[in-house]
Amino acid sequence: MKYSVKKVDSKAQPVAYMRKRCDVAEMPRIIGESYSRIMGFLVEEGEQPAGIPYTAYYNMDMKDLDVEMGFPTMRLLDSKGDVMCRTIPEGLQAELMHEGPYSSMSASYIELDKWMQDNGYERCGPAYEYYFNSPQEVEEAELLTKIVIPIRKK
Repeated sequence: MKYSVKKVDSKAQPVAYMRKRCDVAEMPRIIGESYSRIMGFLVEEGEQPAGIPYTAYYNMDMKDLDVEMGFPTMRLLDSKGDVMCRTIPEGLQAELMHEGPYSSMSASYIELDKWMQDNGYERCGPAYEYYFNSPQEVEEAELLTKIVIPIRKK
């Protein structure tokens, strides 16, 4: 697969999110429950998502993942119960569009890491995955996931 890494200067983005710790095997359930709960919160607040859902990975320990599931919002909302609200800060990021099964995304992460090393950058935040579609909508080969990593010069 051909990868195309882009360096982007992102704008600050308010989000509504839930943060959990879990084993990788629990991720489909955790993500589904979290997105459903966040959507319920947005409906209660009279808001619509301002973009597609994401999951942020604060570590890559497959037995004890520290993950954040969320939706961008138009404005910063007040946290309520288990749904938190914050703003993802502006800044430089490396991004790559992954096409295909989630199980093959490690190659995309390897490519992003190689690009950062080759261009003198390092990670400075969690890795974000933005999901343009889902396995319930399309075949695995057609899944589109944008991987975004905040970066800074070494």
